[in-house]
Order: sequence, then C-alpha cells, then structure tokens
Amino acid sequence: MTWIDMWRDRRATAAQQVVTTADWPSPDADSNEPAPFLGVRYERAAIQEIDLCEATLEGCVFEACTFTAVRFNCATLTGSTFKDCRFAGCNWWDAVVTNCTMTGSAFERCDLSGLQVEAGDWSDVELLGADLGTAEFTRVRMRGVNLSGARCQGVVLRDADLSGATLREADFARADLRGSVLTAFDPREVELRDAIITADQAVDIALSLNLSVRAS
Repeated sequence: MTWIDMWRDRRATAAQQVVTTADWPSPDADSNEPAPFLGVRYERAAIQEIDLCEATLEGCVFEACTFTAVRFNCATLTGSTFKDCRFAGCNWWDAVVTNCTMTGSAFERCDLSGLQVEAGDWSDVELLGADLGTAEFTRVRMRGVNLSGARCQGVVLRDADLSGATLREADFARADLRGSVLTAFDPREVELRDAIITADQAVDIALSLNLSVRAS
C-alpha cells in the first residue's frame, strides 16, 4: 500500500457524517439577491455531490472532510478554512478563492480551470498531476506544496512562497513566476522553458545548480 492509499484510508475512517444536498444548510440572508453561506462548520464529514455553483462561502471551517463531486464552479470563497481535507472529482472552474486556508488538503481528479487564488495559506497541499495551466495564484503561501507531475504551462504564480515545494517532473513552460520563491526549482527536474522570472530569481535557480554567481 502506498502512502497516498494510506492517506485516503485515514480520511475514509475519519469521515463520520455524510452530507448531501438535503443536509446542506440554507444561506444566511433575507434578500432577493444570492445569499452567502456564512460560518458553515463541518469536521470529519463526507460531503457529496453538492452544487455550490456561483455560491459565496464566507468564514466557513472544514476540518478533515472529504468532498466528492462537489461543484464549486464560479463560486467565491473568502476567509474560509479547509484543513486536511480531500477534494475528489470536484469542479473548481472559474472559482475565486481569497484569503483561505487549505493546509494539508489534497486535490484528486479536480477541474481547476480558471481557478483564481488570492492570498491565503496552501502549505503542504497535494496537487499531484494537477492541470493548473489556466489558474492564477497571487501572494499565496505554498510552502511544501506537492506539484509533482503537475501541468503548469502558462500558470500565473506571482509572489507565491514555494519554498520546500516538491516539483519533480512538473511543467512550468510559459509560466509567470515573478516574485515567487523559487529555491525549490531545479531545472534538471522541472520544465521551465519560456517561463517569466526576474533577475533575482535567476540567481536563485543558478544557486540551486551549485553555480558560483559573481557580479563580474
């Protein structure tokens, strides 16, 4: 059994409550306008096949939850926490995630097309083999993130902290990486063709290859 299989088994064992559309709380507001979901909280729940397209989630907290086939299309998530959660087959198409915590969570077979992430903490998140080519991450803490085998051609990763990231066989061709911490990037293991970086970042990459960088 691989470590990822053991991780999945641990999450399955932890899930104690099954949450479907019938169980999901109603939004908080008295208005004709779409109302936000405020302060929704679940721990060790199996959340299945809920349609959150164009929904707004604010200040929600999910711990050790499993999301299966949940639709976050065009949703807006603000100031919410998803700690040690698993997202399996979820759709994040054009979702906007602002100042959210995703630490220790894993994304498997998820559609992340057009995902926009602003600030927040995505440290130790598992994104193995994810397709992030049209995603944008700005000012996000992503320490220890696992992007092994990820398809990141054209991704925008601006001012992101990627220190300690696992990037084996990831493809960052044409990616905009300006302002991000690239100390974990080894050109021998990561595709960086036509990626956009600054002069300071080029020095970091050179040092990762044990080159001696001198002013003249």
